[in-house]
Amino acid sequence: MSQKLAIILALMTLGGCAVSPPRNTENACHLLAEKPGWYDAVSDAADSWDVSEGLILSFIRQESSFVADAKPPRTKILWVLPGPRASSAYGYPQAKEGTWSDYRSDTNSYLAERDNFRDAADFVGWYVDRAYRIAGIPKSDPYRHYLAYHEGVGGFQRGTFKSKRWLMGVAKRVDQKARSYNSQLASCRDQLDNGSWWNPFS
Repeated sequence: MSQKLAIILALMTLGGCAVSPPRNTENACHLLAEKPGWYDAVSDAADSWDVSEGLILSFIRQESSFVADAKPPRTKILWVLPGPRASSAYGYPQAKEGTWSDYRSDTNSYLAERDNFRDAADFVGWYVDRAYRIAGIPKSDPYRHYLAYHEGVGGFQRGTFKSKRWLMGVAKRVDQKARSYNSQLASCRDQLDNGSWWNPFS
């Protein structure tokens, strides 16, 4: 029984939660080489939802800095005492409870968890596909997809982001990072596929 448990825990670690975020989040090749299982997780999500790996990685980087159990900061009561958190956002994708419930139901992934990297990557792909189907945002447009991710698809359609210049600035940076990640991955995909990419952090 103990041997079976060890195997199960090892498999969960490969595709799921990481104890610490990757040390180099600027380079997609180094990032994915450092975390066994993440490349397969991102590639599978990208294939399933017809989105780029760079988009998925850039969204997770922006939302949680690749911290598995990331949460919004607590509000303050009387400027000193810790109050409730600003929202129910949690995990790698900073998905709110209601949206995560929609994802679970829509994909029949009832055991999916927000602090599991594979599930988070699939969630981002699912959300982009949803925004594409509802709002018609091309999947090649990380900028507008991030606005929809942050504001909700309905909020995006209503243009709620137009009064948030800071958000449009963030979306521009996410777009740039997505394109940078995709360019980097084009140079190392063969090595990641066969496990031969040299990782300076290993």
